[in-house]
Amino acid sequence: MITLQWVYWLAGLYLAAVAVLGWRDRGNPRRHTTALFWGLLGAMLLVADRLPAAVVGAVVVALACLAGFGGLGRGRYRESTQEEKRDEARRLGNRLFWPALLIPAVTVLVAVVLADVEIGGVRLFGAELTTLVGLGLACVLAVAAACRLTRQSPASAVEQSRRLIDAIGWAALLPLLLATLGSVFAAAGVGDAVAGLVRAVIPIENRFVVVVAYAVGMALFTMIMGNAFAAFPVMTAGIGLPLLVGVHGADPAPLAAIGMLSGYCGTLLTPMAANFNLVPAALLELKDPNAVIRQQVATALPLLACNVLLMYFIVFR
Repeated sequence: MITLQWVYWLAGLYLAAVAVLGWRDRGNPRRHTTALFWGLLGAMLLVADRLPAAVVGAVVVALACLAGFGGLGRGRYRESTQEEKRDEARRLGNRLFWPALLIPAVTVLVAVVLADVEIGGVRLFGAELTTLVGLGLACVLAVAAACRLTRQSPASAVEQSRRLIDAIGWAALLPLLLATLGSVFAAAGVGDAVAGLVRAVIPIENRFVVVVAYAVGMALFTMIMGNAFAAFPVMTAGIGLPLLVGVHGADPAPLAAIGMLSGYCGTLLTPMAANFNLVPAALLELKDPNAVIRQQVATALPLLACNVLLMYFIVFR
């Protein structure tokens, strides 16, 4: 029924629309290369599974060259005036947050409550990666709700999102790329190397010490990689599964959840997470590029300490 492939196709169509709008935007001095970048990425989401690996690899190299040589630029966008924005903010009030809150609500609904719903013996939301399917559906519903709430058209939503995605540029792909890099590291045996290092340095029979090593390791490796998705397969393969699950009998589900949250603490502390920490500083035109990180330190460190305690008291059977 509704599978992750549908989400890929929808994302590909969206990026194709962004590419077309970018191509027509004569206010962008790099409109052709910007459109080519988003167009190639959209095409990969639409048809990459039907193309030879060599072609997909060539496209990835082309995307890297376009981004690396400054091929992405910003153009002119249809925007409301400041007075119109203030009037809309007064009219809508806190209702502006409803579409954003709809995203986690629908995602949890699909992933938890409706995950096993079947129609004619076929699962409604596919048999695998139901959470991602729910997230894709939630985003569509949130856009529809936002358009209805603000009395704007879907075309306006695409135009405004193009303004944002052009501002972020290639950094919008960092979560995907870093998550892939984490999988590559795991397949290359980095997790085994981490496990060997940990066994040589800490007393693995001490449950609390291993918990600290896993949680802090997730945060530190995330700071290096810039994304918790990249750190997770390495640290979980190196410490989480062999030591906490295998030796100490931890429950994998809460261990993985709290481990990811520990990694997110590292996300708050690193400039490598450019799309989270550097891009907002640039968009807000802050004088200090690390101003966002400085404000997040007081949240990240206590949260990491809480994660250590939660992991120690919750995950063991």
